[in-house]
Amino acid sequence: MTDTPPTPTTKVARIVTDVLQPRNALLVGMLGIGLAAAGDWTGLLWGFLGALCAGLIPAGYIEWERKRGTWGDRHVVDRTQRAPIFFVILGSIGTGSVVMVLGGAPKPILVAMLGLWVMTVGLLTVNTVWKISVDAAVASGVVALLAVVHSPWWLLAYTLTAAMCWSRVALTYHTVAQTIAGAALGACTTAAFLFT
Repeated sequence: MTDTPPTPTTKVARIVTDVLQPRNALLVGMLGIGLAAAGDWTGLLWGFLGALCAGLIPAGYIEWERKRGTWGDRHVVDRTQRAPIFFVILGSIGTGSVVMVLGGAPKPILVAMLGLWVMTVGLLTVNTVWKISVDAAVASGVVALLAVVHSPWWLLAYTLTAAMCWSRVALTYHTVAQTIAGAALGACTTAAFLFT
């Protein structure tokens, strides 16, 4: 971004991108998936574990590196600096999945974790040659997961995914193609596993 004063559009885009960022989307989404998977309140605990591993721990890692001066902000706009983040996400989701297996978590939340892990592998792979939107992938993946485990009505939440994609483009963090690719990857890799 440039040093020019923010416009009303960029102010709105900043709010959208901050509210719908991956850690927030995963927190809400995984709680909903856990609740549906277990059918009672215990699913919230499994969902929180999923959100912790898929979203909160990686966000904490990014914040820690930011404070150390490794990156300017949570967006890590230089794709060549993103690989460590993906490896932290993969390790965190993998560890959480092992805990879930050992704890007897419901199958749908385990399958959701597998979908998120595969999505992250896809993001890491694409990121080696091209910048893809992680925020769009997560926003799309969470909606797809909720639509599969709860109701197709959740597909209406793709309006939020579209808002996230718009905000990333408006803030010049991504191109339209990068957000569309991220959203497509998120939907395909997460929802496909829930149909198994």
